[in-house]
Amino acid sequence: MSHIAGSHHVTLSVAGAQEDVDFHVGALGMRFIKRTVLFDGSLPIYHLYYSNAAGDPSAVLTTFPWAQAGLVGRRGTNQAREVLLSVPADSLDFWADRLAAHRVEVTSTEVFDRRRLEFRHPSGIEYAMVPAEADPRVGHPGEGVPPEYAVHGIHGVGIHVATPDRMVEFSEEVFHSQGKVVEDGDRAAYQVGQESVGNHVELVADTADDQGTWRYGAGTFHHVAWNLETLENQDDLKFEIEGNGYTDISELKDRKYFKSVYVRTPGGALFELAVTHAEGGWTCDESPHELGQRFQLPEQFEDRREEIFSKLESITAPTDPDEEES
Repeated sequence: MSHIAGSHHVTLSVAGAQEDVDFHVGALGMRFIKRTVLFDGSLPIYHLYYSNAAGDPSAVLTTFPWAQAGLVGRRGTNQAREVLLSVPADSLDFWADRLAAHRVEVTSTEVFDRRRLEFRHPSGIEYAMVPAEADPRVGHPGEGVPPEYAVHGIHGVGIHVATPDRMVEFSEEVFHSQGKVVEDGDRAAYQVGQESVGNHVELVADTADDQGTWRYGAGTFHHVAWNLETLENQDDLKFEIEGNGYTDISELKDRKYFKSVYVRTPGGALFELAVTHAEGGWTCDESPHELGQRFQLPEQFEDRREEIFSKLESITAPTDPDEEES
């Protein structure tokens, strides 16, 4: 019998690379842990990784900056839309002031009887900070964010769907939803997997918007990844999903830091079944103290290193030893 531990990471298509670094590192204080490139296709596009202090599964955001390629997505229904971040329970006033100081427009709202802060990435992707009373994940105190207010990691993801019942059915049948579905207006929430943090799914009933794009394109979600822990467990869940008739599912793909299988859910969101690579994960090519400082390439692109790097936007971040990539 397969299981899901909890979330692993979320991956977004954004616009500019430097503005993405400035947002996640400069404004949110997250740790910059990896700079590499998109593994699929031949077009050189950055793949940037941000995390909490330890790079925990359930605390990593990754982005593809598409501005240089001119690809723009369309947010809509039947699409993952919202990044929900877990922050310390008494930190919302701090974050409201900090985000405003970074010229990020912030709205304070109440959802499921809890206050949260809603704001947007520079490329338009929707974010929310959700306060957590008990979250053991340790935030990264970067760029002036004190440890007691730092982002714990992912709280969950908001998915806009035209028919929420189909997504709930998928989760109950094969995707290990836990507990009852809780509703608040047009929003329904449940948890996936065994962990107590980082695994919330919020479904927003949305029949007003057009279908959102599923391809790469700035301003949109690409996928939500879930932690399957072992390759055997990943295989078991893949077979269960296929056996229940959800056959829009990929073969195994090696992403160097983890191995992945992708499934298109009936709610439109792309889910990834991820297993962190046994040989070091994030530290397979950099020491824990050097994460994010060097430009990493998958082996198939190493002979094109100079060509690829010359086509990428120059970026700097606080983890840089200097302003030059190596």
